[in-house]
Amino acid sequence: MSDIPPIVLTFAATDPSGGAGMQADILTIASMGCHPLSVVTAITVQDSSGVDDVHPMDAEWVIDQARTVLEDMPVAAFKIGLLGSVDNITAIAEVISDYPDVPLVFDPVLASGRGDELANEDMLSALRELLLPQTTILTPNSMEARRLIVDEDNEQDDPNLNECAKRIIQLGCEYVLITGTHEHTPKVINTLYGERGLVRSDNWPRLPGIYHGSGCTLASAIAALLANGLPMEEAVREAQEYTWEALKYGFRPGMGQHIPDRLFWARDEEEDDAETRH
Repeated sequence: MSDIPPIVLTFAATDPSGGAGMQADILTIASMGCHPLSVVTAITVQDSSGVDDVHPMDAEWVIDQARTVLEDMPVAAFKIGLLGSVDNITAIAEVISDYPDVPLVFDPVLASGRGDELANEDMLSALRELLLPQTTILTPNSMEARRLIVDEDNEQDDPNLNECAKRIIQLGCEYVLITGTHEHTPKVINTLYGERGLVRSDNWPRLPGIYHGSGCTLASAIAALLANGLPMEEAVREAQEYTWEALKYGFRPGMGQHIPDRLFWARDEEEDDAETRH
């Protein structure tokens, strides 16, 4: 047994509210028993309601942050979130291309939960060309999945999610997990696809409230579980269960959305210990 926990490197933007972005990734990765490394892609101005501004990091800074820690520590998985700019996409693609055997979990953050635009068409083109061919598993919600593949010049193009997954995999990624939070279904249906089509589909009770950082939590949990050596199907299932529990125990610290409680299990243990003592 190794004397160090598995290491996961996340490329993400900061979130001062702690609900999403880098802070969410770090909390989740640590909660899943891994050591998080972090490369800042952008600095945001946001709260629990939405994103007010994004300042992308200089691409050279992104490269230098990543190269410095990668030359120092062995990384078992990569996780990518908000990218910030086309230059950053190019920089990250260049870095990860040197580590083809390290699984890459990509959460394509294209808009905030409130709908604030976080990726333009040039960025979409760059991530399709440079990042998707290197992605082990992409974790878009249904709106992101449609946006990734719909041809803006063809207004009649309205593919279902099965077709979205097929087209995304044709762009080069190995798996795609499309989450159904934004679909009008009684339960949330999350579906994993591979090169041969449907791999698994999981239904989850739809929780009340709106959550800030659920996608970051799910993708980071998958990355951590892959880093711990779980096969893809098992990692996807366990990450969904962890995320659903984090949402169930979520809290609303501000005036906006709820924030997942990524340390729900620790508080459960504290309560059990307190009951035992009494």
